Amino acid sequence: MTTKNSSSTLRQIPAGIWVLGFVSMLMDISSEMIHSLLPLFMVSTLGASALAVGLIEGLAESTALIVKVFSGTLSDYLGKRKGLAVLGYALGALSKPLFALAPTIGIVLTARLLDRVGKGVRGAPRDALVADIAPPHLRGAAFGLRQSIDTLGAFIGPLLAVGLMLLWTNDFRAVFWVAAIPGAMAVALLVFGIQEPPRQSTEKRSNPIRRENMRRLDTSYWWVVGIGAVFTLARFSEAFLVLRAQQTGVAVALVPLVMVAMNLVYAGSAYPFGWLSDRMSHAKLLALGLVILVFADLVLASGNHWTTILVGVALWGVHMGMTQGLLATMVADTAPVDLRGTAYGIFNLVSGVSMLVASGVAGWLWDTRGAATTFYVGAIFSVIALVGLGIGWKRLTLR
Repeated sequence: MTTKNSSSTLRQIPAGIWVLGFVSMLMDISSEMIHSLLPLFMVSTLGASALAVGLIEGLAESTALIVKVFSGTLSDYLGKRKGLAVLGYALGALSKPLFALAPTIGIVLTARLLDRVGKGVRGAPRDALVADIAPPHLRGAAFGLRQSIDTLGAFIGPLLAVGLMLLWTNDFRAVFWVAAIPGAMAVALLVFGIQEPPRQSTEKRSNPIRRENMRRLDTSYWWVVGIGAVFTLARFSEAFLVLRAQQTGVAVALVPLVMVAMNLVYAGSAYPFGWLSDRMSHAKLLALGLVILVFADLVLASGNHWTTILVGVALWGVHMGMTQGLLATMVADTAPVDLRGTAYGIFNLVSGVSMLVASGVAGWLWDTRGAATTFYVGAIFSVIALVGLGIGWKRLTLR
């Protein structure tokens, strides 16, 4: 019966949500084909140091975080989402040939910054567009579906990169050129496949971040932002999953397949749990997601064999499928319609800063206390988030 209801819901989801999902998937394929090889390319082909790789990645991600807030706010001010989303995806697509042409590390930095600016520009308007298109009673399923389709690209991309590297004898630049194709396809699909719903507003245009507008983001919204930040502190960068797998003796060439496995589980679970979030308490589903994350951390902390690590990685993917679309749905539910872009921008910024802090702490713990301690501390943060979830929900009018 549940499967039948889920299939019925799929048929009710507007076509625009499917299109946005496939746009994200194509860009993810393009990006992951490059990002799964980029560190090795910088070190082995361009002679960059590990420090240079770290600085480039840190600067790129920080840039994306800052841009997200401005793009979301601008989409609210203009009353338009699609134009900014197209701009963001176009910047990402234009960066791909630069990687293939790059003769120096400076050009790689330029391409990486352009790529991350594009990601920052498109993120909040795209999420707000999903919320605008999806009927309120299908919002959880819509975000879950988009996330599921999006995440397909996160494991198709690395698999394509591995296959082409084997076929073309480690020709990085040839693979980067191929990666430009799905990026261009994503932009074309967004331009011709999406019609933005009309905005019904009789109010005069005003700055979304003015004090009177920010006051309209009430306590319920800020609580969602806070719980999202604590979630992120408990769930640091997936790079540590890769490092943990490497410690078990898995062949270096096969280590990236850990992320393929995680994203496969993530993609397979995001829509079913999104569908479920439209039919049950958000608090209970978030709490269950935290419990799953605790188990994932404990398994990863105690495991020394690749099969155990695989179980932990799979649990991590289930947690992602349960919570990421749900948190996006909660932002839409608690923010005014005309401030959704701003709301997503702030949410993404705070969560992104939390990710930087969490990953820094995780790296420090890894170097000083070992891998097991890193995951045990992650489990502790998950329990703290679980307690905060229980306390906060009693005080707020959220379902």
